[in-house]
Amino acid sequence: MILTEESVRNIEKKAARYPNKLSAILPAITIAYRQVGHLNAGVYREISRIIDVPYVEVAEAATFYTLFPKKPVGKYLIQVCHNISCALLGADSLVAYLEGKLGIKKGETTADGLFTIITVECLGSCATAPMMQINQDYYENLTREKVDKVLEELKAKT
Repeated sequence: MILTEESVRNIEKKAARYPNKLSAILPAITIAYRQVGHLNAGVYREISRIIDVPYVEVAEAATFYTLFPKKPVGKYLIQVCHNISCALLGADSLVAYLEGKLGIKKGETTADGLFTIITVECLGSCATAPMMQINQDYYENLTREKVDKVLEELKAKT
């Protein structure tokens, strides 16, 4: 069993709100992600069993959304938007800067387990490019100085 009793209860409670069981998939994977920190086949199987929907339905929904990592990530998941607006305004340079600053490549996690860098298709903040999302927080109109400040603030929290 991967999910805690509390997570299972929360999933069951959320699922009871929906007349169509498939509608409960996204809330269920959100609860599971918040507990486990990433999603995988074992989590999909548990959700499928809990809300009584086909495994493939859970897996399809979970793999569609980039906000649900499929392997363990650092305490701070840095998602750099690389869609057209961000790309034109320096997303690649931002990723390269983060890689150098943190000593890791895209898709990797720092040795201390604090940071993981990934790129995502679009975070819906085109007017404030380049931007990144770290966990649930947006950081926009980024410069190297702003990135340095954000990273130092996050390191200070640990």
